[in-house]
Amino acid sequence: MTMKIAMAAASIAAAACFAAASAAQAGPLTIVEVGAPAVNCAFNNAAAPNCTVVVDDSIGTFTLPGDNGNARLQTRTYPGAAGAPAAGDMAYVYRVDLTNVQGLAAANCVPAFTINFPGGVVPLPYRLSTPNDKFDVFVVTSGGLGTVGLKSAVQAGVKIAFTFTAPVCPGATSYFFGLASKSVKPVADVAQVSFSLGGGATPADRVP
Repeated sequence: MTMKIAMAAASIAAAACFAAASAAQAGPLTIVEVGAPAVNCAFNNAAAPNCTVVVDDSIGTFTLPGDNGNARLQTRTYPGAAGAPAAGDMAYVYRVDLTNVQGLAAANCVPAFTINFPGGVVPLPYRLSTPNDKFDVFVVTSGGLGTVGLKSAVQAGVKIAFTFTAPVCPGATSYFFGLASKSVKPVADVAQVSFSLGGGATPADRVP
């Protein structure tokens, strides 16, 4: 009887720990708008504010019913250098690109998409002007490609759902936006892209 009670207590404690961990991984992530190349100083502060990083790019393609041409989900990764705030971390940066897509009768767009992010998000000081402020997600709204920003990023367990400030439509691209993780070995995965006219696609991406 004593053993059964002890096992039950252990199970309750484990369940409580799991619930606390799940709660800690759920909710909206903080977002900051930044410029390039200054944002790179979170990952390499050797020559602030004109810091540089060496990137590894990959592309996942998908098509939107009702549109013509291939859309792209770009994944960009780069490591944090020694001495930088992100030393020992890896940047995971994404961009939804419909610049090679033409809308037909009723343009189909991408209002949101979801990725798996099991490595956990590391908040970092992405904004040089306020080095003591840490954010979960950075959006490169100047000094880079894109015209569409992020409205929200919400984490639920290992999934993060991104919603754009406006749908990314044919001819447009989102800004680059990214997160950092302690997991420094990107793995192949698929994202879940939503379409404004219903349905979606699962283009390839890379995640922690």
